[in-house]
Amino acid sequence: MSNVTIKNNRVDANEVLYHTNLSENVIKSAEIAILPGDPNRVEMLAKMLDQNAYYLTSNREYTSWLAKVDNKNVLVISTGIGGPSAAIGIEELAMLGVKKFIRVGTCGTIQENIEIGDLILTTASVRLDGTSYHYAPIEYPAVASFFLNQSLYNSAKKLNLKLHSGITGSSDTFYPGQERKDSYSGYVRKSFQGSVEEWRKLNVLNLEMESSAILTVCATFGLDASCICTVIAKRTKTETVDKIKYLQGMTDIMDIIKESIKNNFQ
Repeated sequence: MSNVTIKNNRVDANEVLYHTNLSENVIKSAEIAILPGDPNRVEMLAKMLDQNAYYLTSNREYTSWLAKVDNKNVLVISTGIGGPSAAIGIEELAMLGVKKFIRVGTCGTIQENIEIGDLILTTASVRLDGTSYHYAPIEYPAVASFFLNQSLYNSAKKLNLKLHSGITGSSDTFYPGQERKDSYSGYVRKSFQGSVEEWRKLNVLNLEMESSAILTVCATFGLDASCICTVIAKRTKTETVDKIKYLQGMTDIMDIIKESIKNNFQ
């Protein structure tokens, strides 16, 4: 039986990649990437890390800014909604030498003890997406980096910020896959009916749309990945999204990440 070697495809430092429109030189060899979904949030998040952060480029859903924390270059780049575009972003950033990926964003909780505005650190994701299947079979777990998660958790404690930690459900769709009945048709397929209650009883904390793809892809590449989200909807009570507490939640998340970077993720 022969050993199989997986090629880690690094590109020339000047080569600009197709989707992200970035090169290793442009990102100044940053090894840390913060991954929000929304391009319109990138500038705000980058400046939460570093008031002198600056714009790099924007192409499709990938808007990028470069910040510096404790003399370390940190890339903040949007990935759009869902797993496919997140996976493309990770592929290209890995080619540029990025080694640590932290998804930041919003989610809805399905647990009674978690409130709007709380933060959730994903330990692992239920793979309700399609992208991760293109990288690994269903038996392969979508697990966050223990190394990164421990650092983020410790930073939250140091900053006296409440942080829930547990399993996240990650769906390809916002409406049927998360059993939302406020969609255009109001119909949820039978295979999804009752799914939120089932996940709740299985101690899944929250639902979102990117973590399973990000965690699976990074794990197969031997890279570190984490996901930390602020809760903007309490699905046990309402379908309504609360945008007011979003800003405070994201501020807390970026403070946690900044503290972890300063401590070299120890």
